[in-house]
Amino acid sequence: MPAEARYYEIHDNKIRCLLCPHHCVVGEGETGICGARTNSNQRLYTKIYGGVSSIAMDPIEKKPLYHFYPGSFVLSVGTIGCNLKCPYCQNWNISQNNSAKTSFLEPAGLVRAAKAQDSIGIAYTYSEPCIWAEYLLDAGAIARQKGLKNILVTNGFINQAPLRDILTITDAMNIDLKTFNSDTFRKIHKGRLEDVIKTIEITHSAGCHIELTTLIVPGINDTIEEMRKIIAFIKSIDESIPWHISRYFPAWKYDAAPTDTNFMLRVYEEAAEILPYVYCGNMRGGRVNDTYCPSCGTLLIQRSGFSAEIKSVKSPGVCAKCGFKLNIVMQQIISI
Repeated sequence: MPAEARYYEIHDNKIRCLLCPHHCVVGEGETGICGARTNSNQRLYTKIYGGVSSIAMDPIEKKPLYHFYPGSFVLSVGTIGCNLKCPYCQNWNISQNNSAKTSFLEPAGLVRAAKAQDSIGIAYTYSEPCIWAEYLLDAGAIARQKGLKNILVTNGFINQAPLRDILTITDAMNIDLKTFNSDTFRKIHKGRLEDVIKTIEITHSAGCHIELTTLIVPGINDTIEEMRKIIAFIKSIDESIPWHISRYFPAWKYDAAPTDTNFMLRVYEEAAEILPYVYCGNMRGGRVNDTYCPSCGTLLIQRSGFSAEIKSVKSPGVCAKCGFKLNIVMQQIISI
């Protein structure tokens, strides 16, 4: 359902979109890089307002968010389109296919669905939620009024003004840190690393709960030198930010072999020497998916697949054994 976009300006009888750093200049009848915003009669419209391609109740760990209401479930919803062009995208059938089928769901209807299913909130995910900004802001405002949490799973490629608007209704984000090489980001993902870094910095400084994910892709970012740069960057922002390193599998246009598990474990071990909360995604469970107290080493949360069992955490997010303050947002008071 078309709706007027919030972030644009008239530029030389064309429209410049101001939502993301591409700053697409869109002529009459044209769309921008994301495929979701079009110029009609000198106004910019979002073509995907309320357009839902996917909706499901998911474990919060699937986002992945390991430190935000662990063990809970969240209504997850996505649209179509994306402003990056990752050749290995696992959700390419909706992120890169603007003709994918959607069904209209009004913001209030989405919130009612979340309440009806006893969800902790709404996760905007599957495709890129930032290009859904108008709908996200409307639904998110209603969700917050109803006591629900708003969660974004995003590539972080967004301009600062809309980001700050979105942060006013957002409780948690998982942001993709796809690479720490500016040339790789520009050539492979068709964006700018610097803008994603700024998103991470602003989101963290705003007090929003944040976790980061890096998919380790052979031939693109699978060097220990690059992983060390990411580790150092996270430490410079806040060493307690959870970092999910995820194993790649062939998808869409990219058919390299899956990420070497030995390399994954090497990155995990080096990172865990510096960062207290490091996890391996798309790998079988064990220590690499569990959470331990950085102070006393007690097992805090044990995970198997997308299920989580809280072992030794109590509200408001402290180790039940030693009292160390953890970077974990708890759903409720838990008796140990």
